Amino acid sequence: MTEAITLHVDGMTCGACAEHVRQALEKVPGVRSAAVSYPQRRAEITADAGADLEMAPLVAAVSALGYRAQAADMPSKPADLLNKTLGGLNGEPKRGDAEPALQVAVIGSGGAAMAAALKAVEQGARVTLIERGTLGGTCVNVGCVPSKIMIRAAHIAHLRRESPFDDGIASASPAILRERLLAQQQGRVDELRHAKYEGILASTPAITVLRGDARFQDDRHLIVQLAEGGEHEVAFDRCLIATGASPAIPPIPGLQGTPYWTSTEALASDRIPERLTVIGSSVVAVELAQAFARLGSQVTLLARNTLFFREDPAIGEAVTAAFRAEGIEVLEHTQASEVAFANGAFVLTTGRGELRADRLLVATGRSPNTRALDLEAAGVTVNAQGAIVIDNGMRTSTPHIYAAGDCTDQPQFVYVAAAAGTRVAVNMTGGDVALDLTAMPAVVFTDPQVATVGYSEAEAHHAGIETDSRTLTLDNVPRALVNFDTRGFIKLVAEAGTGRLLGVQAVTPEAGELIQTAALAIRARMTVQELADQLFPYLTMVEGLKLAAQTFTKDVKQLSCCAG
Repeated sequence: MTEAITLHVDGMTCGACAEHVRQALEKVPGVRSAAVSYPQRRAEITADAGADLEMAPLVAAVSALGYRAQAADMPSKPADLLNKTLGGLNGEPKRGDAEPALQVAVIGSGGAAMAAALKAVEQGARVTLIERGTLGGTCVNVGCVPSKIMIRAAHIAHLRRESPFDDGIASASPAILRERLLAQQQGRVDELRHAKYEGILASTPAITVLRGDARFQDDRHLIVQLAEGGEHEVAFDRCLIATGASPAIPPIPGLQGTPYWTSTEALASDRIPERLTVIGSSVVAVELAQAFARLGSQVTLLARNTLFFREDPAIGEAVTAAFRAEGIEVLEHTQASEVAFANGAFVLTTGRGELRADRLLVATGRSPNTRALDLEAAGVTVNAQGAIVIDNGMRTSTPHIYAAGDCTDQPQFVYVAAAAGTRVAVNMTGGDVALDLTAMPAVVFTDPQVATVGYSEAEAHHAGIETDSRTLTLDNVPRALVNFDTRGFIKLVAEAGTGRLLGVQAVTPEAGELIQTAALAIRARMTVQELADQLFPYLTMVEGLKLAAQTFTKDVKQLSCCAG
Protein backbone atom coordinates (compact mmCIF):
# COMPACT_ATOMS: atom_id res chain seq x y z
CA MET A 1 0.00 0.00 0.00
CA THR A 2 1.02 3.58 -0.60
CA GLU A 3 0.24 6.87 1.10
CA ALA A 4 -0.78 10.05 -0.74
CA ILE A 5 0.07 13.54 0.46
CA THR A 6 -1.00 16.77 -1.23
CA LEU A 7 0.92 20.03 -0.93
CA HIS A 8 -0.10 23.54 -1.96
CA VAL A 9 2.94 25.17 -3.65
CA ASP A 10 3.21 28.94 -4.24
CA GLY A 11 5.88 30.85 -6.13
CA MET A 12 6.11 28.71 -9.26
CA THR A 13 6.11 30.76 -12.46
CA CYS A 14 6.30 28.10 -15.16
CA GLY A 15 6.31 24.42 -15.99
CA ALA A 16 10.06 24.25 -15.48
CA CYS A 17 9.53 25.37 -11.89
CA ALA A 18 7.10 22.50 -11.40
CA GLU A 19 9.65 20.07 -12.77
CA HIS A 20 12.28 21.34 -10.32
CA VAL A 21 9.83 20.85 -7.44
CA ARG A 22 9.02 17.31 -8.59
CA GLN A 23 12.68 16.36 -8.73
CA ALA A 24 13.32 17.79 -5.26
CA LEU A 25 10.34 15.97 -3.71
CA GLU A 26 11.33 12.65 -5.22
CA LYS A 27 14.71 12.92 -3.55
CA VAL A 28 13.09 12.98 -0.08
CA PRO A 29 13.51 9.58 1.59
CA GLY A 30 10.30 7.60 1.53
CA VAL A 31 8.83 9.35 -1.53
CA ARG A 32 7.97 6.98 -4.36
CA SER A 33 6.81 9.60 -6.85
CA ALA A 34 5.53 13.15 -7.15
CA ALA A 35 3.28 14.88 -9.65
CA VAL A 36 3.46 18.69 -9.66
CA SER A 37 1.08 21.05 -11.46
CA TYR A 38 2.11 24.67 -11.98
CA PRO A 39 -1.41 25.89 -12.99
CA GLN A 40 -3.04 24.19 -9.97
CA ARG A 41 -0.12 24.99 -7.67
CA ARG A 42 -0.32 21.48 -6.24
CA ALA A 43 2.03 18.63 -5.63
CA GLU A 44 0.65 15.07 -5.31
CA ILE A 45 3.17 12.91 -3.46
CA THR A 46 3.02 9.14 -3.26
CA ALA A 47 4.95 7.63 -0.37
CA ASP A 48 6.03 4.06 0.22
CA ALA A 49 3.79 2.12 2.55
CA GLY A 50 4.99 2.31 6.10
CA ALA A 51 7.35 5.15 5.32
CA ASP A 52 5.64 7.30 7.94
CA LEU A 53 6.49 10.33 5.84
CA GLU A 54 6.52 13.64 7.70
CA MET A 55 5.33 16.93 6.25
CA ALA A 56 8.41 18.86 7.41
CA PRO A 57 11.01 17.32 5.05
CA LEU A 58 8.65 17.78 2.09
CA VAL A 59 8.11 21.45 2.89
CA ALA A 60 11.85 21.89 3.46
CA ALA A 61 12.67 20.35 0.06
CA VAL A 62 10.35 22.81 -1.69
CA SER A 63 11.49 25.78 0.40
CA ALA A 64 15.12 25.03 -0.46
CA LEU A 65 14.24 25.85 -4.07
CA GLY A 66 12.76 29.19 -3.06
CA TYR A 67 9.08 28.21 -3.26
CA ARG A 68 6.40 28.11 -0.53
CA ALA A 69 4.77 24.83 0.44
CA GLN A 70 2.15 23.76 2.96
CA ALA A 71 -0.43 21.04 3.42
CA ALA A 72 -3.21 21.46 0.90
CA ASP A 73 -5.89 21.74 3.60
CA MET A 74 -4.12 24.72 5.27
CA PRO A 75 -5.22 28.23 4.23
CA SER A 76 -2.81 30.13 2.06
CA LYS A 77 -1.30 33.32 3.44
CA PRO A 78 -3.04 36.30 1.84
CA ALA A 79 -0.87 38.18 -0.61
CA ASP A 80 -1.50 41.54 1.02
CA LEU A 81 -0.56 40.15 4.43
CA LEU A 82 2.59 38.68 2.94
CA ASN A 83 3.55 41.99 1.43
CA LYS A 84 3.03 43.74 4.74
CA THR A 85 5.36 41.34 6.48
CA LEU A 86 8.09 41.91 3.91
CA GLY A 87 8.71 45.53 4.78
CA GLY A 88 12.29 46.58 4.22
CA LEU A 89 14.34 49.59 3.33
CA ASN A 90 12.29 52.37 1.74
CA GLY A 91 9.19 50.20 1.79
CA GLU A 92 10.78 47.54 -0.45
CA PRO A 93 10.08 43.92 0.44
CA LYS A 94 12.90 42.20 2.24
CA ARG A 95 12.78 38.45 2.76
CA GLY A 96 13.88 37.05 6.06
CA ASP A 97 15.34 33.57 6.38
CA ALA A 98 11.91 32.05 6.92
CA GLU A 99 10.21 33.92 4.09
CA PRO A 100 9.82 32.60 0.54
CA ALA A 101 12.19 33.74 -2.18
CA LEU A 102 11.45 36.92 -4.10
CA GLN A 103 10.13 36.12 -7.57
CA VAL A 104 11.93 38.25 -10.15
CA ALA A 105 11.11 38.40 -13.86
CA VAL A 106 13.79 39.66 -16.24
CA ILE A 107 12.89 40.49 -19.84
CA GLY A 108 16.02 40.20 -21.98
CA SER A 109 19.35 38.41 -21.68
CA GLY A 110 21.97 41.06 -22.50
CA GLY A 111 24.38 42.91 -20.23
CA ALA A 112 21.79 44.51 -17.93
CA ALA A 113 19.62 41.40 -17.77
CA MET A 114 22.42 38.98 -16.94
CA ALA A 115 24.01 41.24 -14.36
CA ALA A 116 20.65 41.73 -12.64
CA ALA A 117 19.69 38.06 -12.78
CA LEU A 118 22.95 36.83 -11.29
CA LYS A 119 23.00 39.48 -8.57
CA ALA A 120 19.35 38.81 -7.70
CA VAL A 121 20.09 35.09 -7.29
CA GLU A 122 23.07 36.01 -5.13
CA GLN A 123 20.61 38.03 -2.99
CA GLY A 124 18.36 34.99 -2.59
CA ALA A 125 15.77 35.64 -5.31
CA ARG A 126 14.45 33.24 -7.91
CA VAL A 127 14.58 34.55 -11.45
CA THR A 128 12.57 33.86 -14.58
CA LEU A 129 14.53 35.21 -17.55
CA ILE A 130 12.65 35.68 -20.81
CA GLU A 131 14.46 36.02 -24.14
CA ARG A 132 12.79 36.27 -27.54
CA GLY A 133 15.94 35.89 -29.62
CA THR A 134 19.52 34.73 -29.15
CA LEU A 135 20.79 34.58 -25.59
CA GLY A 136 23.32 37.30 -24.81
CA GLY A 137 21.63 40.28 -26.41
CA THR A 138 23.20 42.77 -28.80
CA CYS A 139 26.75 43.22 -27.50
CA VAL A 140 28.12 39.71 -27.76
CA ASN A 141 26.07 38.62 -30.77
CA VAL A 142 25.74 41.52 -33.20
CA GLY A 143 27.37 44.51 -31.54
CA CYS A 144 30.52 45.15 -29.53
CA VAL A 145 32.24 41.79 -29.96
CA PRO A 146 31.84 41.12 -33.70
CA SER A 147 32.39 44.78 -34.59
CA LYS A 148 35.64 45.02 -32.63
CA ILE A 149 36.88 41.81 -34.23
CA MET A 150 36.14 43.21 -37.67
CA ILE A 151 37.72 46.57 -36.78
CA ARG A 152 40.88 44.85 -35.55
CA ALA A 153 41.12 42.75 -38.71
CA ALA A 154 40.69 45.90 -40.79
CA HIS A 155 43.44 47.62 -38.78
CA ILE A 156 45.83 44.74 -39.49
CA ALA A 157 44.97 44.88 -43.19
CA HIS A 158 45.62 48.62 -43.18
CA LEU A 159 49.03 48.25 -41.53
CA ARG A 160 50.09 45.60 -44.03
CA ARG A 161 49.09 47.93 -46.81
CA GLU A 162 50.44 51.16 -45.30
CA SER A 163 52.38 52.19 -42.19
CA PRO A 164 54.81 54.90 -41.08
CA PHE A 165 57.64 52.38 -41.46
CA ASP A 166 57.20 51.57 -45.14
CA ASP A 167 60.67 52.90 -45.99
CA GLY A 168 62.20 50.07 -44.03
CA ILE A 169 59.45 47.44 -44.08
CA ALA A 170 58.08 46.64 -47.49
CA SER A 171 54.30 47.03 -47.63
CA ALA A 172 51.99 44.71 -49.51
CA SER A 173 48.40 44.66 -50.61
CA PRO A 174 46.80 41.87 -48.58
CA ALA A 175 44.22 39.50 -49.99
CA ILE A 176 41.03 39.92 -47.98
CA LEU A 177 39.24 36.59 -47.53
CA ARG A 178 36.15 37.92 -45.87
CA GLU A 179 34.41 34.57 -45.60
CA ARG A 180 37.32 33.24 -43.51
CA LEU A 181 37.47 36.37 -41.37
CA LEU A 182 33.73 36.02 -40.81
CA ALA A 183 34.12 32.40 -39.72
CA GLN A 184 36.84 33.43 -37.24
CA GLN A 185 34.66 36.29 -36.01
CA GLN A 186 31.59 34.09 -35.56
CA GLY A 187 33.60 31.39 -33.84
CA ARG A 188 34.76 33.80 -31.15
CA VAL A 189 31.20 35.20 -30.79
CA ASP A 190 29.81 31.68 -30.29
CA GLU A 191 32.55 30.89 -27.79
CA LEU A 192 31.87 34.00 -25.69
CA ARG A 193 28.10 33.59 -25.85
CA HIS A 194 28.38 30.06 -24.51
CA ALA A 195 30.95 30.93 -21.82
CA LYS A 196 29.35 34.13 -20.57
CA TYR A 197 25.65 33.54 -21.12
CA GLU A 198 24.40 30.08 -22.13
CA GLY A 199 26.75 28.14 -19.87
CA ILE A 200 26.16 30.35 -16.85
CA LEU A 201 22.37 30.21 -17.23
CA ALA A 202 22.42 26.44 -17.65
CA SER A 203 24.45 26.03 -14.46
CA THR A 204 22.32 28.35 -12.30
CA PRO A 205 19.24 26.43 -11.08
CA ALA A 206 17.69 29.52 -9.52
CA ILE A 207 17.29 31.04 -13.00
CA THR A 208 14.57 29.64 -15.26
CA VAL A 209 14.90 30.59 -18.94
CA LEU A 210 11.80 31.01 -21.09
CA ARG A 211 12.17 31.51 -24.86
CA GLY A 212 9.52 33.77 -26.31
CA ASP A 213 7.99 37.25 -26.50
CA ALA A 214 6.86 38.85 -23.26
CA ARG A 215 4.15 41.44 -22.71
CA PHE A 216 2.57 42.81 -19.56
CA GLN A 217 -0.86 41.56 -18.57
CA ASP A 218 -0.86 43.90 -15.58
CA ASP A 219 1.69 45.20 -13.09
CA ARG A 220 2.19 41.75 -11.52
CA HIS A 221 1.96 39.36 -14.47
CA LEU A 222 3.59 38.78 -17.83
CA ILE A 223 2.22 36.79 -20.74
CA VAL A 224 4.93 35.00 -22.72
CA GLN A 225 4.24 33.88 -26.27
CA LEU A 226 6.49 30.84 -26.20
CA ALA A 227 8.78 30.13 -29.12
CA GLU A 228 7.63 26.51 -29.17
CA GLY A 229 4.00 27.64 -29.28
CA GLY A 230 1.35 28.55 -26.76
CA GLU A 231 1.23 31.17 -24.04
CA HIS A 232 2.58 31.12 -20.53
CA GLU A 233 1.83 33.38 -17.58
CA VAL A 234 4.67 34.58 -15.34
CA ALA A 235 3.84 36.12 -11.98
CA PHE A 236 6.45 38.33 -10.35
CA ASP A 237 7.19 40.35 -7.25
CA ARG A 238 9.73 42.45 -9.13
CA CYS A 239 10.42 42.85 -12.84
CA LEU A 240 13.34 44.21 -14.86
CA ILE A 241 12.83 45.38 -18.43
CA ALA A 242 16.14 45.04 -20.25
CA THR A 243 15.06 44.64 -23.84
CA GLY A 244 17.78 46.76 -25.46
CA ALA A 245 17.44 48.68 -28.69
CA SER A 246 17.38 48.09 -32.44
CA PRO A 247 18.66 50.10 -35.40
CA ALA A 248 16.54 53.17 -36.08
CA ILE A 249 15.52 53.48 -39.72
CA PRO A 250 14.92 57.02 -41.03
CA PRO A 251 11.79 57.67 -43.15
CA ILE A 252 13.65 58.22 -46.43
CA PRO A 253 11.35 57.80 -49.45
CA GLY A 254 12.16 54.59 -51.30
CA LEU A 255 14.34 53.10 -48.57
CA GLN A 256 11.81 50.54 -47.35
CA GLY A 257 11.75 47.54 -49.60
CA THR A 258 15.41 47.85 -50.60
CA PRO A 259 18.07 45.39 -49.35
CA TYR A 260 19.80 48.00 -47.20
CA TRP A 261 22.08 46.96 -44.36
CA THR A 262 21.88 47.74 -40.71
CA SER A 263 24.93 46.98 -38.60
CA THR A 264 23.59 43.45 -38.10
CA GLU A 265 23.67 42.60 -41.80
CA ALA A 266 26.95 44.45 -42.36
CA LEU A 267 28.75 42.47 -39.66
CA ALA A 268 27.30 39.18 -40.94
CA SER A 269 28.19 39.77 -44.59
CA ASP A 270 30.73 37.40 -46.12
CA ARG A 271 31.55 39.88 -48.90
CA ILE A 272 33.25 43.27 -48.98
CA PRO A 273 31.32 45.52 -51.38
CA GLU A 274 33.26 47.48 -53.98
CA ARG A 275 31.23 50.62 -53.22
CA LEU A 276 29.62 51.25 -49.85
CA THR A 277 27.56 54.27 -48.85
CA VAL A 278 26.91 54.86 -45.16
CA ILE A 279 23.99 57.01 -44.02
CA GLY A 280 24.62 58.42 -40.56
CA SER A 281 27.35 59.74 -38.31
CA SER A 282 26.67 57.55 -35.27
CA VAL A 283 29.38 55.57 -33.51
CA VAL A 284 28.33 52.53 -35.53
CA ALA A 285 28.50 54.53 -38.76
CA VAL A 286 32.04 55.84 -38.31
CA GLU A 287 33.45 52.58 -36.92
CA LEU A 288 32.08 50.41 -39.73
CA ALA A 289 32.78 52.99 -42.44
CA GLN A 290 36.49 52.90 -41.63
CA ALA A 291 36.54 49.11 -41.20
CA PHE A 292 35.00 48.47 -44.60
CA ALA A 293 37.27 51.05 -46.22
CA ARG A 294 40.34 49.34 -44.79
CA LEU A 295 39.07 45.97 -46.00
CA GLY A 296 38.77 47.27 -49.55
CA SER A 297 35.50 49.16 -50.03
CA GLN A 298 35.25 52.59 -51.61
CA VAL A 299 33.28 54.29 -48.82
CA THR A 300 31.13 57.44 -48.84
CA LEU A 301 29.76 58.68 -45.52
CA LEU A 302 26.71 60.97 -45.39
CA ALA A 303 26.53 63.06 -42.24
CA ARG A 304 23.45 65.18 -41.57
CA ASN A 305 25.67 67.54 -39.58
CA THR A 306 29.39 67.04 -38.98
CA LEU A 307 31.09 64.03 -37.42
CA PHE A 308 30.82 64.06 -33.63
CA PHE A 309 28.86 67.32 -33.76
CA ARG A 310 27.71 66.91 -30.14
CA GLU A 311 31.34 66.76 -28.93
CA ASP A 312 34.17 69.29 -28.89
CA PRO A 313 34.48 70.50 -32.52
CA ALA A 314 38.14 69.48 -32.60
CA ILE A 315 37.13 65.82 -32.33
CA GLY A 316 35.06 65.83 -35.49
CA GLU A 317 37.71 67.81 -37.36
CA ALA A 318 40.43 65.35 -36.40
CA VAL A 319 38.47 62.23 -37.32
CA THR A 320 37.22 63.75 -40.58
CA ALA A 321 40.80 64.60 -41.56
CA ALA A 322 41.95 61.07 -40.72
CA PHE A 323 39.13 59.54 -42.76
CA ARG A 324 39.78 61.71 -45.79
CA ALA A 325 43.48 60.89 -45.60
CA GLU A 326 42.51 57.22 -45.99
CA GLY A 327 40.30 57.92 -49.00
CA ILE A 328 36.94 57.85 -47.20
CA GLU A 329 34.62 60.47 -48.67
CA VAL A 330 32.95 62.36 -45.83
CA LEU A 331 29.99 64.45 -47.01
CA GLU A 332 29.05 66.83 -44.20
CA HIS A 333 25.62 68.50 -43.99
CA THR A 334 24.32 65.98 -46.50
CA GLN A 335 21.14 63.91 -46.42
CA ALA A 336 19.53 61.46 -48.79
CA SER A 337 16.12 62.68 -49.94
CA GLU A 338 15.33 59.49 -51.86
CA VAL A 339 16.72 55.97 -52.25
CA ALA A 340 16.23 53.64 -55.18
CA PHE A 341 17.51 50.14 -55.88
CA ALA A 342 17.70 48.65 -59.35
CA ASN A 343 19.96 46.25 -61.22
CA GLY A 344 21.87 45.39 -58.07
CA ALA A 345 22.81 48.97 -57.21
CA PHE A 346 21.59 51.73 -54.90
CA VAL A 347 21.00 55.25 -56.15
CA LEU A 348 20.75 58.00 -53.53
CA THR A 349 19.42 61.45 -54.32
CA THR A 350 21.17 64.16 -52.27
CA GLY A 351 21.74 67.90 -52.38
CA ARG A 352 25.15 67.09 -53.88
CA GLY A 353 23.69 65.05 -56.72
CA GLU A 354 23.20 61.31 -57.14
CA LEU A 355 25.36 58.76 -55.33
CA ARG A 356 25.69 55.15 -56.45
CA ALA A 357 26.67 52.19 -54.32
CA ASP A 358 26.64 48.42 -54.31
CA ARG A 359 25.62 48.34 -50.66
CA LEU A 360 23.92 50.85 -48.38
CA LEU A 361 24.50 50.85 -44.62
CA VAL A 362 21.95 52.76 -42.52
CA ALA A 363 23.42 53.68 -39.14
CA THR A 364 21.45 56.63 -37.79
CA GLY A 365 21.15 55.53 -34.19
CA ARG A 366 19.10 52.98 -32.25
CA SER A 367 15.53 52.90 -30.93
CA PRO A 368 14.43 51.22 -27.67
CA ASN A 369 12.69 47.85 -27.95
CA THR A 370 9.58 48.74 -25.95
CA ARG A 371 6.63 48.91 -28.33
CA ALA A 372 5.53 45.27 -28.07
CA LEU A 373 5.65 45.06 -24.27
CA ASP A 374 2.18 46.55 -23.52
CA LEU A 375 3.82 48.83 -20.95
CA GLU A 376 0.56 50.72 -20.46
CA ALA A 377 -0.96 47.65 -18.84
CA ALA A 378 1.71 47.86 -16.13
CA GLY A 379 1.58 51.63 -15.77
CA VAL A 380 5.13 52.08 -17.08
CA THR A 381 5.83 55.49 -18.66
CA VAL A 382 7.96 56.07 -21.77
CA ASN A 383 9.24 59.27 -23.35
CA ALA A 384 8.54 60.54 -26.86
CA GLN A 385 11.22 58.24 -28.29
CA GLY A 386 9.77 55.17 -26.62
CA ALA A 387 12.53 54.98 -24.01
CA ILE A 388 11.41 53.93 -20.53
CA VAL A 389 11.57 56.75 -17.99
CA ILE A 390 13.55 55.76 -14.88
CA ASP A 391 15.02 57.41 -11.81
CA ASN A 392 18.67 57.04 -10.75
CA GLY A 393 17.78 53.77 -9.03
CA MET A 394 16.40 52.42 -12.35
CA ARG A 395 12.80 52.41 -11.03
CA THR A 396 10.06 53.09 -13.53
CA SER A 397 6.78 54.88 -12.86
CA THR A 398 5.63 51.57 -11.35
CA PRO A 399 7.99 51.26 -8.37
CA HIS A 400 8.39 47.46 -8.35
CA ILE A 401 9.16 47.42 -12.09
CA TYR A 402 12.65 48.48 -13.14
CA ALA A 403 14.38 49.14 -16.45
CA ALA A 404 18.02 49.32 -17.49
CA GLY A 405 20.20 49.55 -20.55
CA ASP A 406 19.41 50.68 -24.07
CA CYS A 407 15.62 50.50 -23.64
CA THR A 408 15.93 53.50 -21.32
CA ASP A 409 17.55 56.88 -21.93
CA GLN A 410 20.79 55.72 -20.31
CA PRO A 411 23.97 56.01 -22.42
CA GLN A 412 24.09 53.09 -24.83
CA PHE A 413 27.16 51.26 -23.54
CA VAL A 414 27.13 47.67 -22.36
CA TYR A 415 29.19 48.51 -19.26
CA VAL A 416 26.60 51.11 -18.26
CA ALA A 417 23.84 48.54 -18.78
CA ALA A 418 25.65 45.92 -16.70
CA ALA A 419 26.34 48.37 -13.87
CA ALA A 420 22.68 49.41 -13.93
CA GLY A 421 21.56 45.77 -13.85
CA THR A 422 23.63 45.00 -10.77
CA ARG A 423 22.20 47.99 -8.94
CA VAL A 424 18.67 47.05 -9.99
CA ALA A 425 19.09 43.67 -8.29
CA VAL A 426 20.27 45.35 -5.10
CA ASN A 427 17.28 47.70 -5.14
CA MET A 428 14.87 44.88 -5.90
CA THR A 429 16.01 43.02 -2.82
CA GLY A 430 15.72 45.85 -0.32
CA GLY A 431 18.68 48.11 -1.05
CA ASP A 432 18.81 51.64 -2.31
CA VAL A 433 21.72 52.36 -4.65
CA ALA A 434 22.05 54.71 -7.59
CA LEU A 435 24.04 54.64 -10.81
CA ASP A 436 26.47 57.57 -10.89
CA LEU A 437 27.40 58.54 -14.46
CA THR A 438 29.22 61.77 -13.66
CA ALA A 439 32.61 60.29 -14.66
CA MET A 440 31.53 57.85 -17.35
CA PRO A 441 34.26 57.16 -19.95
CA ALA A 442 33.28 56.61 -23.58
CA VAL A 443 35.34 55.22 -26.45
CA VAL A 444 34.79 55.16 -30.21
CA PHE A 445 36.95 52.55 -31.94
CA THR A 446 37.98 54.47 -35.01
CA ASP A 447 41.67 54.99 -35.79
CA PRO A 448 42.66 57.24 -34.15
CA GLN A 449 40.28 56.37 -31.36
CA VAL A 450 38.03 58.93 -29.70
CA ALA A 451 37.75 58.83 -25.91
CA THR A 452 35.96 61.24 -23.59
CA VAL A 453 35.05 61.56 -19.94
CA GLY A 454 33.45 64.32 -17.91
CA TYR A 455 32.67 67.81 -19.19
CA SER A 456 33.58 69.34 -22.49
CA GLU A 457 34.13 73.10 -22.42
CA ALA A 458 30.65 73.71 -23.83
CA GLU A 459 29.00 71.38 -21.33
CA ALA A 460 30.80 73.00 -18.42
CA HIS A 461 29.77 76.48 -19.56
CA HIS A 462 26.19 75.26 -19.97
CA ALA A 463 26.35 74.09 -16.35
CA GLY A 464 27.56 77.54 -15.28
CA ILE A 465 31.18 76.49 -14.63
CA GLU A 466 34.04 78.72 -15.76
CA THR A 467 36.84 76.71 -17.32
CA ASP A 468 40.53 76.80 -18.08
CA SER A 469 41.53 74.38 -20.83
CA ARG A 470 44.66 73.16 -22.58
CA THR A 471 45.11 71.12 -25.74
CA LEU A 472 48.25 69.04 -26.29
CA THR A 473 48.99 67.90 -29.83
CA LEU A 474 50.56 64.47 -30.15
CA ASP A 475 53.83 65.76 -31.56
CA ASN A 476 54.57 66.53 -27.90
CA VAL A 477 53.98 62.95 -26.73
CA PRO A 478 57.08 60.69 -26.91
CA ARG A 479 55.00 57.54 -27.49
CA ALA A 480 53.40 59.11 -30.55
CA LEU A 481 56.75 60.37 -31.82
CA VAL A 482 58.42 56.96 -31.67
CA ASN A 483 55.36 55.45 -33.35
CA PHE A 484 55.70 58.04 -36.15
CA ASP A 485 51.98 58.69 -35.72
CA THR A 486 51.13 62.09 -34.29
CA ARG A 487 47.53 62.33 -35.44
CA GLY A 488 45.22 63.78 -32.81
CA PHE A 489 45.36 65.57 -29.45
CA ILE A 490 44.61 65.38 -25.73
CA LYS A 491 42.52 68.15 -24.21
CA LEU A 492 42.05 68.80 -20.49
CA VAL A 493 39.18 70.90 -19.17
CA ALA A 494 39.71 72.31 -15.67
CA GLU A 495 37.69 74.54 -13.39
CA ALA A 496 38.98 78.08 -13.50
CA GLY A 497 40.57 79.17 -10.24
CA THR A 498 40.70 75.77 -8.50
CA GLY A 499 42.33 73.81 -11.33
CA ARG A 500 40.09 70.81 -10.59
CA LEU A 501 39.96 68.44 -13.55
CA LEU A 502 36.48 68.42 -15.10
CA GLY A 503 36.88 66.57 -18.36
CA VAL A 504 39.21 65.01 -20.90
CA GLN A 505 38.81 64.60 -24.65
CA ALA A 506 41.37 62.54 -26.53
CA VAL A 507 41.79 61.66 -30.18
CA THR A 508 44.78 59.33 -30.27
CA PRO A 509 45.72 55.80 -31.22
CA GLU A 510 44.58 53.65 -28.29
CA ALA A 511 42.78 56.56 -26.63
CA GLY A 512 40.57 54.02 -24.90
CA GLU A 513 43.55 52.80 -22.91
CA LEU A 514 44.20 56.21 -21.35
CA ILE A 515 40.69 57.46 -20.67
CA GLN A 516 40.11 55.36 -17.54
CA THR A 517 43.06 57.06 -15.86
CA ALA A 518 41.38 60.36 -16.62
CA ALA A 519 38.08 59.04 -15.23
CA LEU A 520 39.76 58.03 -11.97
CA ALA A 521 41.42 61.45 -11.71
CA ILE A 522 38.06 63.17 -12.13
CA ARG A 523 36.44 60.80 -9.64
CA ALA A 524 39.20 61.64 -7.14
CA ARG A 525 38.62 65.37 -7.74
CA MET A 526 42.26 65.85 -8.65
CA THR A 527 43.59 69.17 -9.87
CA VAL A 528 45.61 69.40 -13.04
CA GLN A 529 48.65 70.15 -10.89
CA GLU A 530 48.11 66.96 -8.89
CA LEU A 531 47.78 65.06 -12.15
CA ALA A 532 50.99 66.65 -13.44
CA ASP A 533 52.80 65.55 -10.27
CA GLN A 534 51.95 61.86 -10.73
CA LEU A 535 54.41 59.26 -12.01
CA PHE A 536 53.53 57.97 -15.47
CA PRO A 537 55.54 55.26 -17.24
CA TYR A 538 57.67 56.68 -20.04
CA LEU A 539 56.82 55.96 -23.60
CA THR A 540 53.20 55.26 -23.00
CA MET A 541 50.27 57.09 -24.53
CA VAL A 542 48.76 57.68 -21.10
CA GLU A 543 51.81 59.81 -20.28
CA GLY A 544 50.12 62.34 -22.53
CA LEU A 545 47.74 63.10 -19.66
CA LYS A 546 50.66 64.20 -17.49
CA LEU A 547 52.13 66.29 -20.29
CA ALA A 548 48.77 67.90 -20.98
CA ALA A 549 48.46 68.72 -17.28
CA GLN A 550 51.92 70.24 -17.28
CA THR A 551 50.93 72.65 -20.05
CA PHE A 552 48.85 74.59 -17.52
CA THR A 553 52.08 75.87 -15.95
CA LYS A 554 54.90 74.98 -18.36
CA ASP A 555 55.94 74.96 -21.98
CA VAL A 556 56.36 71.22 -22.46
CA LYS A 557 58.40 71.82 -25.62
CA GLN A 558 61.13 73.11 -23.32
CA LEU A 559 61.19 70.00 -21.10
CA SER A 560 63.43 67.00 -21.48
CA CYS A 561 61.75 63.96 -22.99
CA CYS A 562 60.89 62.36 -19.64
CA ALA A 563 60.92 65.42 -17.39
CA GLY A 564 59.03 65.03 -14.17
